[in-house]
Amino acid sequence: MSSPARTIAFVNAAHALVHYLMLIYPTAVLAVAAETGLAYDRLIPLATGGLIAYGVLSLPVGWVADRLGPRRLLAAFFIGSGLASAAVATAQGPAGLAAALLALGAACAIYHPVGLSMLAATSRRLGRDLGLNGVCGNLGASGAAALTALAAATLGWRAAFLLPGLAAIACGLVYLATTSDAPAGRADGAAPAEAEPVARPGLALAAAVLAILAGGITYSLVTIALPKIIDERAGADLTLAWTGTLATAVLVCGAAMQLVVGTLIDRVALPTLLVLLAASQMTGLLIAALFTGPLLLLGLALTMAAIYGEVVVDDALVARFVPAALRSKAYGVSYFLGFTTAGVAAPLIGLTHAGGGFGPLLALTAACGTALFLAAIGFRLAVGRRDVAA
Repeated sequence: MSSPARTIAFVNAAHALVHYLMLIYPTAVLAVAAETGLAYDRLIPLATGGLIAYGVLSLPVGWVADRLGPRRLLAAFFIGSGLASAAVATAQGPAGLAAALLALGAACAIYHPVGLSMLAATSRRLGRDLGLNGVCGNLGASGAAALTALAAATLGWRAAFLLPGLAAIACGLVYLATTSDAPAGRADGAAPAEAEPVARPGLALAAAVLAILAGGITYSLVTIALPKIIDERAGADLTLAWTGTLATAVLVCGAAMQLVVGTLIDRVALPTLLVLLAASQMTGLLIAALFTGPLLLLGLALTMAAIYGEVVVDDALVARFVPAALRSKAYGVSYFLGFTTAGVAAPLIGLTHAGGGFGPLLALTAACGTALFLAAIGFRLAVGRRDVAA
């Protein structure tokens, strides 16, 4: 591979790993509960520290990347997340499990500010490469449900953490051995594209912040609770393996949408795409909140397709509207806002589930989806004419 192609390949592999590692616990917790006898409502909040670290530490990573260089930080993600995942596999008791999950979230916080800025700097066709990168992340997330269920059912839940942790460490060692600190450059040798102008920067910033906050909490609530939602509301008594398989099927819908959105990014205005995806997400969340059984699965599939399509659009918005020198910091701020706010997801899931199942939680996500739709419309209005002075 050329240096840019090799960089993009490792960035894509890291994206698959980060989402896989962060979504092992929501499925593994079902096996942990069966083994320990502790209630799901008590075990799921143990992920809170890791989720908060995943968001909070994204902010300083954007600044550190400018000083240490993205290659060193990407290698630190591979090796650090692998070691942390192994620590989860050997953790003892709720306190040990919470501490290891905190370490895992801290290591995984490295990826998005570093990986996405590297991708934007080396990509020749931004939409295509962001779409492929998004698919890799989605396959990691969707694979986590099925493969974790399989590993937990056959080898135990600790193996579900240990095996991908060893794979992450191996990727990090190969990455260090096959790359150098020299910048990869654009795949076509061109200079980075200039940032596009915005007609109303204040409105655009406010709308973007609202979209990030609403989208972040919705993403975390749905993805973390997905296996348990399917387990309780799909309409039948399901084994752990079937629950993981259905959760994976729902998440694969997101991968398909990311391929479509990646193609459309180079052809359709980004704000328009954001509005269409936000409308689809709002519709899917309303269906999931109102129905059970097959219609629930349909609503969840539509929701996940829209959510993962929005992830690609959000990353493209930073690449298109933020100057190249500020992109690492901008990605850090973006994921800080989205994932830090989403840190309330795990305790909120436990609280609402204990108080009456997932009906109230799905109603809350539908409200967040509505807020995201309004924010998308606001951003579309803020961008205005494309020929406005910068």
